[in-house]
Amino acid sequence: MSDNRVNRVLIIGGGTAGWMTAAALSNRFPNQQIQVELIESEAIGTVGVGESTIPHIRYFNASLGIDEADFMARTKATYKLAIEFRDWGRIGDRYMHPFGAFGVPGDPVDFHHQWQAGGGEAALGPLDTYSLAIRMARKHRFRAPAADPRDLASTYAYAFQFDAGLYARYLRAYAEARGVVRTEGRINNVQLDGESGRVRSVSLEDGQHRDADFFIDCSGFRGLITEGALSSGYEDWSHWLPCDRAIAMPSSSTGDLPPFTRATALAAGWAWRIPLQHRVGNGHVYASRFMDDDAAETLLREQLEGEPLGEPNRLRFVAGKRKRQWNANCVAIGLSSGFLEPLESTSIHLIQSAIGHLLDLFPTGEWNPVETEEFNRIMDREYTRIRDFLILHYKATERDDTPFWQYCQTMSVPDSLAEKMEAFRERGLIEDYEQGVFLKPSWQAVYLGQHIHPRRLDPRPGRPKGEMRAFAHELDRLSDLMPQHADALPRAAAAAAG
Repeated sequence: MSDNRVNRVLIIGGGTAGWMTAAALSNRFPNQQIQVELIESEAIGTVGVGESTIPHIRYFNASLGIDEADFMARTKATYKLAIEFRDWGRIGDRYMHPFGAFGVPGDPVDFHHQWQAGGGEAALGPLDTYSLAIRMARKHRFRAPAADPRDLASTYAYAFQFDAGLYARYLRAYAEARGVVRTEGRINNVQLDGESGRVRSVSLEDGQHRDADFFIDCSGFRGLITEGALSSGYEDWSHWLPCDRAIAMPSSSTGDLPPFTRATALAAGWAWRIPLQHRVGNGHVYASRFMDDDAAETLLREQLEGEPLGEPNRLRFVAGKRKRQWNANCVAIGLSSGFLEPLESTSIHLIQSAIGHLLDLFPTGEWNPVETEEFNRIMDREYTRIRDFLILHYKATERDDTPFWQYCQTMSVPDSLAEKMEAFRERGLIEDYEQGVFLKPSWQAVYLGQHIHPRRLDPRPGRPKGEMRAFAHELDRLSDLMPQHADALPRAAAAAAG
């Protein structure tokens, strides 16, 4: 392998991670400036449970020049404004994490201070009534946000709920049309350069060999190159995220198309419900130390609102991440880089984030450790921030009705999260990230939704109670003007057929 610029890239594995990567590379390096080949085997199934996303996915699609209506029609997508959490703080609770702001945007005093100082729910009504995204989601309404930032209808964002298998197929067609070569086959050996330690080539079961300058490992949990050949190591976070099993099972649609994903806390984990145009995605994430597989499947079947459309797909995982996601001349993307349960729909976001940072730092000449270290630093930060946000959902519970929830209440948490929780409990402070996912409204939703309130509030005066009530009324009026979510989908399909 030459030490000069990268001319040939080999992607190991398909699925969502592989074909998102292939599509992005073919768009970034048009006219085959770099040869990109993807090796995958139809005999190896993909996990394919990541059907719910966060708003960042829209920017990925837009960067590829993908038409949103066409994408929605081909992936059977629905719109998504929020995630609803049931029974997390206490049994009977329901709160939403919206893709949008609480309160009036731009107020110098954070909304949760104003709401609590004004008397909270007893005096001002539920927190949910101060978010347009939640108002729309509860009423099953949808309209794209307004472009004018002065318009209240600009105060939310949206994502998608789609069929991950159809999305991978959609991106495969995109990538192959731009010169990406797909090879069917299973890899049985990886060859390293004895002097540099970099990956030189791979061998397939049928005797073929492929060499490349740069490798991208999208081989799933096994991490064929990143762990199997390069021994990158793994950080185990299962102490804080004890769920280590998942069962996925699609069901028939009941005709109910809410523009949000649901996460319902159960005895030893939680269940997801994701409404698509043609079916509903369901799953149960649970901790095997507290529940056996048969009981977990029974609970999942009890959650189904339609008829099962297939046999359950069982998954095993260890929450955590690779210690080095870029190692030598190989970058791990997707499940090969780590796994954080899909509680906040971040699986596809982490793929997108890795792709974006890889393109920013793509090697252009001599191999330089600066690129590698910067990529690993950024992705470590991304994983750690999401990890802490996920742990918060478990740690903030008041439930003690099962051994699982008793464990979550009493477990230690990372210092980075403990400091955030104490800052909020004491003064209502929320760290304001300059980059990354889950900004202030996300933390507000979980803290207040799970009954964590600050002991001291911002001393600056907020809006008068009457003005706050009028604002809530205006959001209610505005959401009533939005079209029904189900009506917005045929329009998207018609636009695609065009």
